[in-house]
Amino acid sequence: MENSSYQPLTDSELNRLAEFLDSFGEPAMNIETLDGFFSAMICGPHLVRPSEYFPTMWRREVAFESDAQKDDIMSLLMRHWNMISSELEGALNGRNARLPLLQKRADGVAAANDWAHGFMHAAQMRPDGWSDLIADEENSGAILPIMMLHHEHDVDPEMRPPKITPEKRKRVLEKMSAGLTHIYQYFESRRQGSAKLSKGSSILGEMHKIGRNERCPCGSGRKHKHCCLGTSPTLH
Repeated sequence: MENSSYQPLTDSELNRLAEFLDSFGEPAMNIETLDGFFSAMICGPHLVRPSEYFPTMWRREVAFESDAQKDDIMSLLMRHWNMISSELEGALNGRNARLPLLQKRADGVAAANDWAHGFMHAAQMRPDGWSDLIADEENSGAILPIMMLHHEHDVDPEMRPPKITPEKRKRVLEKMSAGLTHIYQYFESRRQGSAKLSKGSSILGEMHKIGRNERCPCGSGRKHKHCCLGTSPTLH
């Protein structure tokens, strides 16, 4: 039987997660921004713990209506993370490139600006490594479409790319999707090194001393038995 933590979210589950995120309003992330944010952290050179990335997702203190709602939202977040990770790994092994989760505007256009904002926000959290990619003349083209969309409406005119026409946007989105696989591959060896360091850290050793029913020290908000005690600490 397939592990439920790797089941893609259904449309109704995606809507439920999107509604929860939207309830915070700006500047908290919406579902598209979240997808870009998770994609960058999974593609990137570092393993980032939920205790580090959850606060930047909410942008304020989270007040869940109940423990049941908290468990539900955390489960949806974990599954979406795992789905992105699985799709990127599959693309690396020759399957279809991962398609970002984009929302259409009122005019029917999927502009992808929010997705790019989420991706670049994650990259800026840990700039070392990402700066190497941007400076790498042979490989920087993989992140260029994302940076174009991120700066499309920048308050600084100097940062804005040339006007993106509807036809050009289609090409940019195609290159953005293909670029994700390239970025994932580019940082693969660094992620493996980061994983080895994480597994040997004293933090993970201390986690085994935490009670099964206590809150997990990783910061996910879930019980330890349902989080890092029973699964990989890199997938929450």
